Amino acid sequence: MSAKSAQEDNGYGYAPAGKDTGTVKSKGKPTLHLGEGQEVIPMRARKPEWLKVRAPGGPNYLRLQKMMREQSLHTVCEEAHCPNIGECWESGTATFIILGDVCTRACKYCAVAHGLPSELDLDEPRRVADTVVAMGLEHAVITSVNRDELKDGGAGIYAEVIRQIHERVPGCTVEVLIPDFRGKEEAVQMVVEAKPEIFAHNVDTVERLARAVRPGARYWRSISILGAIKRLDPNMLTKSAIILGMGETEEEIYQTMRDLREAAVDILTLGQYLRPSAHHIPLDRWVTPEEFRRWKEIGERELGFQHVESGPLVRSSYHAKEQARQIEAGGPGQITQILEADVDGGAEIDPMEAEARRHLAAPPAQLVQMGSL
Repeated sequence: MSAKSAQEDNGYGYAPAGKDTGTVKSKGKPTLHLGEGQEVIPMRARKPEWLKVRAPGGPNYLRLQKMMREQSLHTVCEEAHCPNIGECWESGTATFIILGDVCTRACKYCAVAHGLPSELDLDEPRRVADTVVAMGLEHAVITSVNRDELKDGGAGIYAEVIRQIHERVPGCTVEVLIPDFRGKEEAVQMVVEAKPEIFAHNVDTVERLARAVRPGARYWRSISILGAIKRLDPNMLTKSAIILGMGETEEEIYQTMRDLREAAVDILTLGQYLRPSAHHIPLDRWVTPEEFRRWKEIGERELGFQHVESGPLVRSSYHAKEQARQIEAGGPGQITQILEADVDGGAEIDPMEAEARRHLAAPPAQLVQMGSL
């Protein structure tokens, strides 16, 4: 299957299983920017043995799933089709996704629904804290969709979730995985001042692919937000992630890791891209466990990351509890000021972001079921 034939399967739209959250739109053209001679892996190709996991369904998994539904909460474990959901939920850990489950952006690799968000739920921090108490968590991970229509991007809700968890479960550490808040430092500072134990923001891909893969985001905005966090609080542990298999080269992976270290990022995770549906960009390769091990060694021994979690099934919050307890933060790096921030009322929108916004503004699309991983 060539890159050209992959682009022809553009469909009409998709709806995550069991969801009824309003207008859900197509991710747009599933284009992958490959080098000469590269081809994509067919959607139905058999996965390597190292990517096969047992389907979830144990007693603790079912208990947590019921609890999430009763509290009207969402987890990125479910929304993003995380392959580790069975392992993590059976051990009593989960990553909460706040601010709803419909995102204002249309990142081409992401299984979270893209469309018009629902009304902001101001009671959500209390319900998240209730669930953390009921689950008896020692480490809670909080992430969210993008809410670009909100002035603070949802930073105030993040800060309140952190505060409520710390107040009600004093021994529980909190990790946040934030969107970019359009580069607004006051929003980032609001979350920093709530004192999460780990502050994460994912760069996800290399600079060359950033605008194609993440319309609305900016590569240097993501890098520099992580650097600015260290200026605002030099003792804050920072973390980012790179997803492999979307057309990047080894030289670009290495350069991205170097850029993250310029921002003094402490923890890095690297994992395999798994294409959620035909509406998402194709996969260009299966990354071997040996290559992941090599990136871990390069990151820790050569580039100076405090810890690199690297493997085919690794996701941003994998083994997060251990990281919060065992790793000490380094100080600020060379990059400390936020770059490429949007200016309210005057931001220049590039063609790829404009295309994503046209999909968002178009009349409701026909909904079809999104394929599973």
